[in-house]
Amino acid sequence: MSARPPGPPLRALPGLLRKLAVDRLGMMRDAAALADAVRVSVGPKRMYVFNRPDYAKHVLADNAANYRKGIGLVESRRMLGDGLLTSEGELWRAQRRTVQPAFRPGRIAAQAGAVAEEAVRLLDLLVRRGGQGPVDVLHEVTGFTLGVLGRTVLDTDLGGYGGIAHAFEAVQDQAMFDMVTQGLVPVWVPLRTQRRFRRARRELTRIVDELVADRGARMAEGESADDAFSRMILAARAQSDPAAGRGRLRDELVTLLLAGHETTASTLGWTLLLLARHPRVRDLVREEARGVLAGGRPPEAEDLHKLTYTTQVVQEAMRLYPPVWILPRVARRADEVGGYAVSAGADVLVCPYTLHRHPGLWEEPERFDPGRFDPARAADRPRYAYIPFGAGPRFCVGSGLGMMEAVFVTALLTRDLDMDVVPGHEGVAEPMMSLRMRGGLPMTVRRAR
Repeated sequence: MSARPPGPPLRALPGLLRKLAVDRLGMMRDAAALADAVRVSVGPKRMYVFNRPDYAKHVLADNAANYRKGIGLVESRRMLGDGLLTSEGELWRAQRRTVQPAFRPGRIAAQAGAVAEEAVRLLDLLVRRGGQGPVDVLHEVTGFTLGVLGRTVLDTDLGGYGGIAHAFEAVQDQAMFDMVTQGLVPVWVPLRTQRRFRRARRELTRIVDELVADRGARMAEGESADDAFSRMILAARAQSDPAAGRGRLRDELVTLLLAGHETTASTLGWTLLLLARHPRVRDLVREEARGVLAGGRPPEAEDLHKLTYTTQVVQEAMRLYPPVWILPRVARRADEVGGYAVSAGADVLVCPYTLHRHPGLWEEPERFDPGRFDPARAADRPRYAYIPFGAGPRFCVGSGLGMMEAVFVTALLTRDLDMDVVPGHEGVAEPMMSLRMRGGLPMTVRRAR
């Protein structure tokens, strides 16, 4: 007979649920501190939190068909519709098949030159801005990731669409508001969050329609159609219902714009903050970068495999601050996870943020130690102890491109610049759809010796 996971003491339940609104990371830490499997019940609603690699493997991979997208992502459908992040079943499989070829390793390797050019552009921008006072480096790396997304995945110049990032902030704020209120507050209610969301939705709709019209016109003139955007357009045109095809295309493009830039920008922000806090690690990255990228040259595809320590630094940053900090699911049917009964319809949460800090899996888990990802030290680690890109069938399709961006930028900026956090800035994690850094990342920037 299956066991029932332990739950928090009754006296602790109100505080735990309050944190769902005001401190989601704190809530997950509290749940993980109780046990590796925790059950929280509020009236008829049941929530299970699983925090072991084998439990994560079961939910995300072995029995993934039994779990649909859950809390947080469901509420995101107000803006994202049925894009790749939120869709299910055959629709999701069709969308994945459409964009997958654009992320093949060979094609991504061929895009290394474009990534390097955007990284050099970012470096030059920071050098110019550095003489004018503190720079919000998170804002600038977000511009970089949008530039890379446009050139490598969409074959479209996103340089004139700086409002995308701000619009997505409003979208995420609304999604979290809907999650906390269980969607009971209609979107037309004139709250500040709701008003921002409606403006953001109009802005993103305008941007997406402009991008579709421009890319479609260029395709009609005979431009190559092997990028993800053109594949999405062709798939939409093949729909028997033109209106449904246009709606699906809009959902897919909005999702790709969000997922394609936000997570990598977040990873870069946390990586640069951690390097600023750990000068010895920064020195090691600089030494490697100056050896591999000697003579001030930009990185190339082959350099990705030579920048081994820099890669470990990025991996460790994603361990401490995984861009996808939580993986919410809902059980379609009753299940058993690690001997624990899970009821049909229950919310099931796998949290990379707490899994990556599990004291039974990571020595001194709160310490920044890139050496954890040395192959000799990582050899015996359970596969699902580290899942910054998710796992199973819904593993992030853009993980290869994201790692290339993060490693190239980390190496290039550390090679040439000294970047220090403005005194007083703590770098507080804000768990939205990705693990954002509250208040940006103000840094002083100057040429390194």
